[in-house]
Amino acid sequence: MKTIGLLGGMSWESTVPYYVTLNRVVAERLGGLHSARVLLSSVDFAPLEALMRARDWDEIGKTLAREAVRLEEAGARVLVLCTNTMHKVAETLEAAVGIPLVHITDVTGTAVRAAGLRRVGLLGTRFTMEEDFYAARLARLGIEVLTPPADARAFVDRVIFEELCRGQFLASSRSGYAEVMQDLVSRGAEGIVLACTEIGLLLGDAPFPVPLFDTAEIHARAAADAALA
Repeated sequence: MKTIGLLGGMSWESTVPYYVTLNRVVAERLGGLHSARVLLSSVDFAPLEALMRARDWDEIGKTLAREAVRLEEAGARVLVLCTNTMHKVAETLEAAVGIPLVHITDVTGTAVRAAGLRRVGLLGTRFTMEEDFYAARLARLGIEVLTPPADARAFVDRVIFEELCRGQFLASSRSGYAEVMQDLVSRGAEGIVLACTEIGLLLGDAPFPVPLFDTAEIHARAAADAALA
């Protein structure tokens, strides 16, 4: 079993489920008292969030690359960046280390394709929804992406940073997200990609008319697969 290097804290609320899922998958696969070999670098999110708002992606890339190198030097053989938005700088991390990065967009796209879908709605931070680093990568897998209109994107982004990243999961926001998702379905979305690792914590197991793809769950399971390969 390879050691997994988790680069988390963005936010820490969604990093916790990664650890839980990794260990559950390893226990299911290997049985007994087996658990995942994990190293965690949990960063302080506030300075990085400020850099995001300033659109200083170069500095974000450098900061996260340093943490990725530390994980590799500590013994990690698989790298996992526990956030969707920060995959905007994934290539910077990949260039800094000699271990494979399990890319969240690729494994999510694989799950969408396995479900037989070709058009999905995308929910995430405004960076993920409005910039092309995420949608373009899904497009290379033959998946068309629909995003909410501007006012809905602002609502989704506000809830992520002002509520979900702070551990607040409000029924009113859950209802608001359901309305945004239903609008995407009415526009032709065959499924919804929850492209922020906190959204699954808000929605839980509530039923929805089309498949929901919880990127945190998908990503963690793919990381476990990589470690056990």
